[in-house]
Amino acid sequence: MTMKTIRQVINETMRNEMRRDPRVILIGEDVAGGAGGTGEDDALGGAFGAYKGLVGEFGRERVIDTPISESAFIGAAGGAACTGLRPVADLMFVDFVGVCFDQIYNQIAKFRYMFGGKSETPLVILSAIGAGQRCGAQHSQMLHPMLTAVPGLKVVMPSNAYDTKGLLTTAIRDNDPVMFLQHKLLLDQKWEVPDEEYTIPFGEAAFTREGDDVTIVALSSMVHKANAVADKLAAEGISVEVIDPRTTSPLDEEAILESVEVTGRLVIVDEASERCSLAADISSIVAEKGFSSLRAPIRKVTAPHTPVPFAPALEDLYVPDEAKIENAVREIL
Repeated sequence: MTMKTIRQVINETMRNEMRRDPRVILIGEDVAGGAGGTGEDDALGGAFGAYKGLVGEFGRERVIDTPISESAFIGAAGGAACTGLRPVADLMFVDFVGVCFDQIYNQIAKFRYMFGGKSETPLVILSAIGAGQRCGAQHSQMLHPMLTAVPGLKVVMPSNAYDTKGLLTTAIRDNDPVMFLQHKLLLDQKWEVPDEEYTIPFGEAAFTREGDDVTIVALSSMVHKANAVADKLAAEGISVEVIDPRTTSPLDEEAILESVEVTGRLVIVDEASERCSLAADISSIVAEKGFSSLRAPIRKVTAPHTPVPFAPALEDLYVPDEAKIENAVREIL
């Protein structure tokens, strides 16, 4: 085991998969950088530096810088996937999905269905999500609910470097399109990660804390806040179970329902706004399929239904925090 950041793990996994399979390519804005300039080749390695060094090993035929046109390079990646390549496309911020949404939801997600299963689209779209870096309303959103709602897309939201490596390996080897969403605030945090390759199946949630009084389902960076609350309440004798779904499509409904059957209480923590969020979706699933297990109303801890503020004080208020999660747990107890 080695301590690694998510940024390092993305680079390592891309390098391993590009060595293993010559059909894997990387495409996006500044994924190499420096082309045609007088400065250093391989200048950037993507907006967050996760691909640094890949162009030196694999060349510009497999690490492809593109113009600033998300509709063009996501469309190109979808076409490349249909013709036998296995592209990984870097969509810098998930907020830019609006520019190329037709390519994703109306084309890439539907190819297998429209062609009777004869067409595969092994494409991974890597993108950054989340608030907390003072990036403003157009670079800080959590758009996983919108993407999860699209039939034909798989949506992955790891909360740590260990899961990132296993899930990204699975995503690159998958024959369907995958939206792989990384929270910006987690990129430089470190976790123990094996050096050898491994995969993590989609649709299998992780239990990050075990308990029998309350279930918390938390997504992405919210997992760590939920864990902190669980640890604090454990000192008072309150036993909290924390579930990290890891993927929202497919969603491990069984794990959530089984936990609620034991605890009888559910808190869902989602950085997205509440309306049509994963918090709302999971709440409806439990209300429909696990109502008899509930001993208290379901509580949702989400961001308000507003754009993400740019002002630091307002942005800090916007994002769900440990105090809000703790209050929700205490309310239903």
